[in-house]
Amino acid sequence: MDDQEVVRMGLRVLIEREADLELVGEAGDGGGAVELVRETRPDVLLLDIRMPGMDGVQALRAISAEPELRGTKVVVVTTFELDEYVFESLQAGASGFILKDNAPAELAQAVRVVAAGEALLSPSVTRRVIGMFGRHVADGMAPVAGLEELTPREREMVAWVATGRSNDEIARELVLSPQTVRTHVSRAMVKLHARDRAQLVVFAVRAGLTIPGR
Repeated sequence: MDDQEVVRMGLRVLIEREADLELVGEAGDGGGAVELVRETRPDVLLLDIRMPGMDGVQALRAISAEPELRGTKVVVVTTFELDEYVFESLQAGASGFILKDNAPAELAQAVRVVAAGEALLSPSVTRRVIGMFGRHVADGMAPVAGLEELTPREREMVAWVATGRSNDEIARELVLSPQTVRTHVSRAMVKLHARDRAQLVVFAVRAGLTIPGR
């Protein structure tokens, strides 16, 4: 969703030309985006940050607050690669963050990645998020529920996820099979009631989880 018609038109054309993607609607402001998600329950929502009325972060918080809308993953699409937007978006429940000037193929792939349940967080963006959280963890953030239920291996995997690496990359680092890594990450997500890997990053930093020996 975006307040600029030309941007929405570009995204519309991009999605409609992809055989495996389907556009179910669009809106020009945050309030309209929330209503559209309620009506259509899309798998993925592309959401701008700066919009009139209810902005993107407020819309994201409204969507995340409704349990029946948990199936919709949100990718924040913006021209503003600023710490505050990355931080606030992930805190509010975003599954990914991508810039409008990314190549069309990257935007389409972003939808596929998030629809498959992965987080759209590059290592550089993840480092920025960790830096932001590092300055806020001491400011009274609520503890992470379910952390005590994680096994040592699951805690380690959550810490690795917070580096922005994929399951395959983690597997190569630890000399494990990707399936083993996937299993541990999935179990950690269930125990922490995490929506996706993006939320695991939030939990890892809030809990102060670090990779052993690093």
